[in-house]
Amino acid sequence: MTGDDIVLLGDKHVGEPYALGAKVPKDDPNYKGPWDCTEFVSWLYYQTFGILYGCDDDHGDPHTAETYSGSWARDAKALGQIITVEQAKATPGAAILRFAGSGEVGHIAISDGNGGTVEAHGKTDGITNSVVDGRRWDMGILVPGVIYHANPVIPYRPPSITIYRLTHPYMVSPDVGRIQAALTRKGFDTDGIDNIFGEFTFHAVKLFQDSVGINPDGEVSALTAAELDVKITG
Repeated sequence: MTGDDIVLLGDKHVGEPYALGAKVPKDDPNYKGPWDCTEFVSWLYYQTFGILYGCDDDHGDPHTAETYSGSWARDAKALGQIITVEQAKATPGAAILRFAGSGEVGHIAISDGNGGTVEAHGKTDGITNSVVDGRRWDMGILVPGVIYHANPVIPYRPPSITIYRLTHPYMVSPDVGRIQAALTRKGFDTDGIDNIFGEFTFHAVKLFQDSVGINPDGEVSALTAAELDVKITG
């Protein structure tokens, strides 16, 4: 069994439903959803290799162990091997992680080794195949005890636009004002239009994303900007 087997198993679940915060029994091979992104990846690893990873307690009961993007980051730093996003992009079965940070909701996907992913993405598309490029990621992860066969490295193309999100200090830009205006038009309160991506704007983005079925991470990527009908110039 290798990282390729994780991808094959993940692909069998494409089309199944997503629910943020869903709790998945890692020891149930017949589970069909709903899935949360970290629960899906941890389930794939447990089903393929019998390894609990990225859980609040990696030595706990696989039926009830809960996952979180912060736990995946913790395990990567303490137990696993951190690789670049570019390396993960070329490695079937590698995990690719975006930290939760201030936004409280991160994201994780499995690389297919050819620039694509299998992941629990959002309410609209559920388990889906997507791409690595053009998205914000923080690290690639290899899990100890798993055999990976990497393909030749494929250059990673980062996002072509600024991804506005909650940071400290806050991000400030006319683009943020356009985001705030669009949110306001759609009925999501940002506490005014001041070009500052603060707490109110962050929460408004999350509520909007949830309303349209996007992973509610509070970050305005190209996907969220397109749903808002906002052109990001930065």
